[in-house]
Amino acid sequence: MYTSPTQMEPMFPSPSNELENLTLDLSQKSQSLGAMLHPLTCQEIATLLTYTNTYYSNLIEGHNTKLLDIERAMHADFSQDSAKRALQLEAKAHVEVAQEIDLKLTQAPDTDIFSWPFIAQIHREFYQRLPVDFYTVLHPRTQDKIIIEPGALRTQDVQVGHHVAPKFSALPGFLDYFHQRYTFNHLSGIQKIIAIAASHHRLAWIHPFLDGNGRVTRLLTVAGFKQLKLDAHGLWSMSRGLARNRDAYYAALMAADTSRQGDLDGRGNLSAKGLHFFCEFFLKTAIDQLDYMQQLLNRDSLNARVMYYLELRQRGGLSGVKPIRLEAQYLLRDVILRGEVPRGEASRITGLKERTARTLVSELLQADLLQSSSPRAPLRIKIPVAVGEYYFPKLY
Repeated sequence: MYTSPTQMEPMFPSPSNELENLTLDLSQKSQSLGAMLHPLTCQEIATLLTYTNTYYSNLIEGHNTKLLDIERAMHADFSQDSAKRALQLEAKAHVEVAQEIDLKLTQAPDTDIFSWPFIAQIHREFYQRLPVDFYTVLHPRTQDKIIIEPGALRTQDVQVGHHVAPKFSALPGFLDYFHQRYTFNHLSGIQKIIAIAASHHRLAWIHPFLDGNGRVTRLLTVAGFKQLKLDAHGLWSMSRGLARNRDAYYAALMAADTSRQGDLDGRGNLSAKGLHFFCEFFLKTAIDQLDYMQQLLNRDSLNARVMYYLELRQRGGLSGVKPIRLEAQYLLRDVILRGEVPRGEASRITGLKERTARTLVSELLQADLLQSSSPRAPLRIKIPVAVGEYYFPKLY
């Protein structure tokens, strides 16, 4: 059983042109994606992506909560079914913690995210929001119920698959070493990106909590990309890539768990090749998600999908929704492009008479396709989950 923090070495894969090129590609594509749309439009899409990230992170844990149910939970609309309600509360907790992390890093961008207090806070904030049924796990030998203390280190030894995690009494030393090696304060730009990848495995390997390690690890990864401004204003989801390649994700984690394989496999206790393999998989997965969102947010194709949705409504192809004039496409297009549009411009943009344009604006607001902070405030785009599946096919 692991008792010395140096048994985690290597903490970084050996330098390689391949990994360096992947980090540069990731950086460039995140900057390009973040510049595709107006920040106000990005803000609305990012809300949908937060739900998406939650959906996929929970799916990795075997909990399937539909995005519509997540959206309803965020508006305190819970199912009468106790099991479904519990999953909604779990998803709501994940969304709220993700939003808290985003706010904290916006207000305090120099926060040391790899420190134990920050990691413990993620776990504590998540578990304090959960139903009581999610607070208990069964002891692997006695099957007794164990109550989880939010934000607290585990107080017993555990084995996850073939991996025997570090001895619980040694956890403070492992987490301190984790912090020292991965803190961004002493790393170069390329090393910081690789640190996000490598730390994702190493935190899961340490397994500091009795439960919830996977979710905390993925939320910490989100924080890392946010802090390095690689999140493209929240326009892509790492958990989506990991969940859609779940078997490969677990295989890459297992490869990095492996002990050193001979003299050509680094000088640490764990496999250098295994860590390189994981970081390569991780970075390629991130780039794949950036490429996917780049295609979805192409203005021409996005406008075409908005038009397709309006046409479906117009010809009665969507049950339970009222048709909307097709001239709405021009107003939605401008709002997406410009971030917000004064109400008085609706007539000019749509080519409709003033009164008809005002009616159309009212219909779009009522349909949750537009939003406004007051009756006279500018119009902004709104993308509820039911509409998002048309605007962004295969996102979830």
